Amino acid sequence: MDPATIIGVVIAFGAIFASMIMEGSSPAAILLPAPMMLVVGGTFGAAMAGGLFKDATGIVGQLKKAFLAKKVETDTLVSTIVSLAERARREGMLALEDAAKDLDDPFLKRGLEFAIDGTDPEEVYEILGTEIEAKRKADKAGAKLFADMGGYSPTIGIIGTVIGLVHVLANLGAPAELGALIASAFVATLWGVLLANCLWLPLASRLKRVSEVECGQMELVAEGIMAIQSGLNPRLVTQKLHSLLPPTKVKVEEKGAA
Repeated sequence: MDPATIIGVVIAFGAIFASMIMEGSSPAAILLPAPMMLVVGGTFGAAMAGGLFKDATGIVGQLKKAFLAKKVETDTLVSTIVSLAERARREGMLALEDAAKDLDDPFLKRGLEFAIDGTDPEEVYEILGTEIEAKRKADKAGAKLFADMGGYSPTIGIIGTVIGLVHVLANLGAPAELGALIASAFVATLWGVLLANCLWLPLASRLKRVSEVECGQMELVAEGIMAIQSGLNPRLVTQKLHSLLPPTKVKVEEKGAA
């Protein structure tokens, strides 16, 4: 698991609450159920209205993906593909049938099975490419929901503040209560801005980044399968896969191999 999102959210909220304590206030002062419910519920409803029902119902899965996304071990993937290429070159494609059953990566396993079955390389590449594109579109829809929530949240917070101020004006006859009522009214704006910038927008960016990495990994697999089918020398397969990686990643892998 890549803990970047969990650590980042904890740092952001921790810094905000710590600054409140240092200023002599208490975090409990902003933990008011009514404005929090208004901001979270109103934001989710507005974002849901701007998309499809299946996008909204998949929010739990997207949250899990954002917080618990697996760490991508590209070096292990490259080593696996190269070892498959070595075996295919030495024993033939049919020799990979047993090896395919033990693969953990379902995309690599599926592509390798196509190759073992003798499917035309161009068709294999087209099928894998279509699957990658479908995943990219699905991930984009998931990230859009949180991006929309980040856009709506501050405005929903302002609506909550206006509602609170209306309540304040209705109680001008009780001066002793005005201070607490005004403070409570502005808590909605605080939560709207806070959640947008410390949660919703970061989650949208995280999902986009995870999608980029995962799709890049799938593209690496597709190129590796093409190389295996064409019977390339394992050394050339290694160089071809490394050419698809960021330069810094290639340097780290070469250093580890040395």
